[in-house]
Amino acid sequence: MSSYVSVLDLFSVGLGPSSSHTVGPMRAATAFVTALADRGELARVSGVRVVLCGSLGATGVGHGTPDAVVAGLVGLDPETCDPDLVPGRWEKLGDGVRLPLLGWHEVVVAQEDVRLAPLTRMPGHPNGMRFTAVAADGAVVAEGEFYSVGGGFVLTADEITAAAEAEAAQRSAEVAGDRTDAAARDGAPSPERADDVGVPFPFANAAELLALCEREGTSVARLAWANEVALRPSADVEAGVDRIWDTMSACVDAGLEREGVLPGRLQVRRRARAQRERLEALERDPSSAADLSIEWLQAFAMAVNEENADGRRVVTAPTNGAAGIIPAVGRHFLRTHPDVAEDGERRRRAMRTYLLTAAAIGALYKRNASISGAEAGCQGEVGSACSMAAGALCAVVGGTPAQVENAAEIAMEHNLGLTCDPVGGLVQVPCIERNAIAACTAVSAARLALQGDGSHVVSLDTVIETMRQTGADMSSKYKETSTGGLAVNVIEC
Repeated sequence: MSSYVSVLDLFSVGLGPSSSHTVGPMRAATAFVTALADRGELARVSGVRVVLCGSLGATGVGHGTPDAVVAGLVGLDPETCDPDLVPGRWEKLGDGVRLPLLGWHEVVVAQEDVRLAPLTRMPGHPNGMRFTAVAADGAVVAEGEFYSVGGGFVLTADEITAAAEAEAAQRSAEVAGDRTDAAARDGAPSPERADDVGVPFPFANAAELLALCEREGTSVARLAWANEVALRPSADVEAGVDRIWDTMSACVDAGLEREGVLPGRLQVRRRARAQRERLEALERDPSSAADLSIEWLQAFAMAVNEENADGRRVVTAPTNGAAGIIPAVGRHFLRTHPDVAEDGERRRRAMRTYLLTAAAIGALYKRNASISGAEAGCQGEVGSACSMAAGALCAVVGGTPAQVENAAEIAMEHNLGLTCDPVGGLVQVPCIERNAIAACTAVSAARLALQGDGSHVVSLDTVIETMRQTGADMSSKYKETSTGGLAVNVIEC
């Protein structure tokens, strides 16, 4: 399993409200039945049972996890399916209906066959799932265990075991003073790793990334570009990154237009459209001279996360719960740089730089800590997105690699300890406003970094490791289980 994370994998198009609780389980369900079909075993199957463990069981209903699993069993793809086809699928199973696995092999599945088990923790990760396919006589045809590890990424039991062993070996080697620590001390990039074969510039941490940029005399984005085009044609990379930004931007626009009440018992009303209308009115007022750039930034972020909470089309950035920050900061840049925004080619180049830089930073969090709220709390989602956006904004306005690293560090340093405590298990309160505030933090962090030369006391690697340790120490009730924090102190009415 390669540890290199492509921009086209870290940013993936999917459905709300959660990359780990909706997109991941949907992909896992499809992977399970696809493997049955590939082995020629699907025809023997007469039923499927699914157990959603840990955090998936605790907040699964509010996150739409059972619906996503049923949609995945019939072969719906979160990237391409109609979002309206997913909600309500679990409840409609009732006492049993005929369900076409992968769209063609019908079996009977009841609502009780997709079971929530919040107190059952699988060994590899808080977001574990068990799938069982049975024959007509009740015999087990196949079993499968999957983990949704954040950002829509899914690992099998074997893959997560291998990943854990590799992480343990890496940390053991670091304690012994291996080449990774040596690279951090002397600024020299470490030798190419077997798991990064195929990319010309592998890096395990920010120190190595900065050293490579200095050695090559290039930027973070250009270094990331070189890695991407080593894996696929440049035209595919350009088209893929452009599509990611276009989808992000379209999500902002949709959220600024749509109004109404979000699904769920909290009855949260959408606010982004009303914000847009107020801001447009203020801009039309000749007596108003206020700078509204921050208010627009907040509206952009809330627009995306209202779309996410409504189960609409979003981009994991790096997760759905934090999906509004990177699009909002990107739109903020374009709004405050009309010369770039109004020139199609300059806009495309700028947003490629923006997303490639963000992805390089996000890969560091995924590799060395976590982007999963169920594993690290919201510091792993909103914190990492804030860090990615800060570094990317710094890059696109001309910051050096050292300033980019500084901006990313500042942003995460002030998200450490952020808990994931969604009220009612819904990705609404405090998630929507939290994205708006984090977008502001990202812009502030970038501006602060640009005032210096990139030198600073706390490195990005240090803050990432601190985030990992903080997540490990954090009580499970603050990690996407809705059993602590605001989730138990807010009266739902």
